[in-house]
Amino acid sequence: MKIAVASEGNMVTEHFGHCESFIVFEAEDNCIFHTEVVPNPGHKPGFLPNYLDDLGVNVIISGGMGSGAIEIFNEKNIEVIVGATGYAQVAAEQYLNGELKSTGSVCHEHQHIGECGN
Repeated sequence: MKIAVASEGNMVTEHFGHCESFIVFEAEDNCIFHTEVVPNPGHKPGFLPNYLDDLGVNVIISGGMGSGAIEIFNEKNIEVIVGATGYAQVAAEQYLNGELKSTGSVCHEHQHIGECGN
């Protein structure tokens, strides 16, 4: 299983599309065995969900995300977890342990002031 966390440094970012990078955690039997940092290649509508699908990602974790990206991830059967905060690795571990659930935090504006991660 591959879990991608939209991140700024080692922290979960507030908005998926504008993250600095994706930390991709590979896990087996609920244990992370490999971690890779993949720079965000750029924010273009519809691009990043397809890009992460091509990387073999099964789950995406972020603070917030637009509805268009969520729809594309759903079409590709990639689980979306939004509303996450804190350290990226902790979020991935919480997901693996069944302790991280999506809050449904959808970003509606591209200003994102007070919109994401709530």
